[in-house]
Amino acid sequence: MAHPFVETKEMTVGYRGVPLIRDIALRVHRGEILTLIGPNGSGKSTILKSLIRQLALIGGTVYLDGKSLQTLPERDLARTMSVLLTEHVRPELMTCADMAAAGRYPYTGRLGILSEEDRLRVRRALKIVNMESYADADFRTISDGQQQRVLLARVICQEPELILLDEPTSYLDIKHKLAMLQILRRLVREQAVTVILSLHELELAQKVSDYVLCVKGEYADRYGTPEEIFKEEYIRRLYD
Repeated sequence: MAHPFVETKEMTVGYRGVPLIRDIALRVHRGEILTLIGPNGSGKSTILKSLIRQLALIGGTVYLDGKSLQTLPERDLARTMSVLLTEHVRPELMTCADMAAAGRYPYTGRLGILSEEDRLRVRRALKIVNMESYADADFRTISDGQQQRVLLARVICQEPELILLDEPTSYLDIKHKLAMLQILRRLVREQAVTVILSLHELELAQKVSDYVLCVKGEYADRYGTPEEIFKEEYIRRLYD
């Protein structure tokens, strides 16, 4: 079997040198979805921020396609990994197309000038998330759910091999939650993209995931397939 696309060994995460979760072991292959679940405040976001180098590791190593993540140049990382966090984005004077086009900047050179091919990829990405008709709309004027879809278009424009998302369905109604997860599934199926995300909706995590990491306490509590994880007795214990 091919080696994992994302793998961690003895990964320990936390803040200002203080460990929060120790010895995290993940193995995710190309074309798989790994979902982090657990109570609020358990450390799911901390793990994701450590995977994207927003937080320095306290211990251990993260490997991306067999290479240490800590040693990868920023430009190589930007072409490989795309991130969608939960923070609200409020840019000034940017259209939805402008926001999506930001995903092309790892490819545009120092001046950030988009080619016709870049603009074509932006239009395609907006079409995938059903926001093509809003291309010229001011990003600040559309709903939270629509903004989230435009930000997903930005992720798609980046053409990443790995996508990390922190509770991407938080601001969406059920229709748009399902639509977003269907888009992610399509990217996984058609382009063998690897996805790591956190979710608080257990029923969605059960449907979309290939593997699930349960986060609670000082150590990752359990790692396995949805069939292994989503048993009533265990979920009750995980969430007290």
